[in-house]
Amino acid sequence: MIAIDGPSGAGKTTVAKLVADRLGFNYLDTGALYRAIALSLREKGINAENSEEELRRALQNIEIRYINGKVFLNKRDVSDMIRTKEIDHYSSVFSARKIVRDFLLNTQRNAALFDNLVVEGRDTTTVVFPEADKKIFLDASIDERARRRFLQFKEKGIDISLEDARDSIIERDKRDASRDVAPLIVAPDALLIDSSNLSVEDVIKIILDYVKN
Repeated sequence: MIAIDGPSGAGKTTVAKLVADRLGFNYLDTGALYRAIALSLREKGINAENSEEELRRALQNIEIRYINGKVFLNKRDVSDMIRTKEIDHYSSVFSARKIVRDFLLNTQRNAALFDNLVVEGRDTTTVVFPEADKKIFLDASIDERARRRFLQFKEKGIDISLEDARDSIIERDKRDASRDVAPLIVAPDALLIDSSNLSVEDVIKIILDYVKN
């Protein structure tokens, strides 16, 4: 089990997928699970102001599966639908709610029962898989993460300015670090990697060397 945490735009998804491929491990994007939850809740008209009881009712009968890099919400492939600015925002908002994190905890842990796994997210090294064999915290400067997010949205045809991408990163960082439940922190036994001036291959080499050693 290799667990990788880090803030938005640090490159976790790209790196985790490639590391999993190089090692022959399965890959789990926990952020995609939260995005699927956010999509389902928004489709039901739920927002940040709804009560815990309303959230609990809305979460009933939701089934989320992550299969071969695709996300299925009640057997519907929502892999593209969850990659929007709105869902990016609401996945952060709803992930701060304990009832949502509790709902997905077993889903994430069950994925590691039978397979070697590379998992990435924001609390995988501290809450979901605190006993992971190898823990990594992947970071980068705000400006670099904003640039990456800007290019990511542009590639998907989503209209966003570099300034908006930077503002979104700063807002997400603040929300992730200050939430009461499972805040984004560096696990004391995690390898910290600043990828600001590193290529993807540089990061992968560091991680593979760390895993092998």
